[in-house]
Amino acid sequence: MDTHTYPVTRTDAEWRARLTPEQYAVMRNHGTERPGSCALLYEKRAGTFSCVGCDQPLFESKLKFESGTGWPSFNDPVPGSIETTVDRSYGMVRTECHCSRCGSHLGHVFEDGPPPTGLRYCINGVALNFEPAA
Repeated sequence: MDTHTYPVTRTDAEWRARLTPEQYAVMRNHGTERPGSCALLYEKRAGTFSCVGCDQPLFESKLKFESGTGWPSFNDPVPGSIETTVDRSYGMVRTECHCSRCGSHLGHVFEDGPPPTGLRYCINGVALNFEPAA
């Protein structure tokens, strides 16, 4: 059980009211959306991707790349916006990433991304909002 306290907290009822059933399953129950199912996978405009749970900016579009996995992928997050934990589910050891402000599950980070970081933040699109640059 996660006992970490986040700056933004909500009751289960408040989360359910704020999120769609799919967002709730992903963000609060560590689920995964079906690959290729989110329109943000194809988003190419300049702008910022933020957390659906608390509106914190998470990723800048200039660091988004096509990974071929079916989920939006990024090289690097906005500094301080992402925290990680070890995920041992499904018989694997992965690095889970979640929002540092509200603790919502976003996806996982892998060490198979392109330069300069070599990282691939593989993020569930339903956990993101997109704000185009002005």
